[in-house]
Amino acid sequence: MIVIPAIDLKEGKCVRLEQGLMDRDTVFNDDPAAQALEWQAQGAELLHIVDLDGAFAGEPKNRSAIEAIIKAIAIPAQLGGGIRDIPTIEAYLGLGLARVIIGTAAQRNPELVREACAKFPGRIVVGIDARDGMVAVQGWAEVTGITAVELAKKFEGFGVSAIIYTDISRDGMLQGPNIDATRTLAESVAIPVIASGGVSSLKDIKNLMGIEASGVSGVITGKAVYTGAIRLSEAIGLTKGKA
Repeated sequence: MIVIPAIDLKEGKCVRLEQGLMDRDTVFNDDPAAQALEWQAQGAELLHIVDLDGAFAGEPKNRSAIEAIIKAIAIPAQLGGGIRDIPTIEAYLGLGLARVIIGTAAQRNPELVREACAKFPGRIVVGIDARDGMVAVQGWAEVTGITAVELAKKFEGFGVSAIIYTDISRDGMLQGPNIDATRTLAESVAIPVIASGGVSSLKDIKNLMGIEASGVSGVITGKAVYTGAIRLSEAIGLTKGKA
């Protein structure tokens, strides 16, 4: 299992939201590139970037900060937020991103995912965010009538590299990940699942490692590593059997 630190961008700064609410944000670093270098120094093998402004606007909004991060680091990075069409995907991959994450557009237009996977094999990830099991889109502002499992099954056979599953109610709250929902989703599809939302301690990482056999290949951590509740290097060491 891989531990993936997150950099969430709002107005060019590293922030963390509580339950996806833009008015409940905490700024952790004014310099996203410096923050990315810190995570790299602690052993990160992959960086998770979210353009929060883009997610709400439906179009890219933090390009300069994203470019600065990519130029600063040697490790691969994946990005989500405001990605709604092929030209945007192509532009981001052209900047040097390893993978892009399709969220809202995946729910509204599954064919976009199929087309993107065919055009950019191995570089497309689907983000599924859920509140009480129901998929939420548009920066989590809108809850749909489809379950996370139903949506995930639509992408079987497309060539999706991974599904990032976020339990919104737990995101930024340090309450622990939703193990049962994550396991259920992972067991419902053949696509690897990356857990996100609520990780608060090394115990949470251990609990997720316990469902790795169900198809959970990674975990994204944000607030916990920013506040010091988890030291990233220790979490990585734990998953590699060194802690």
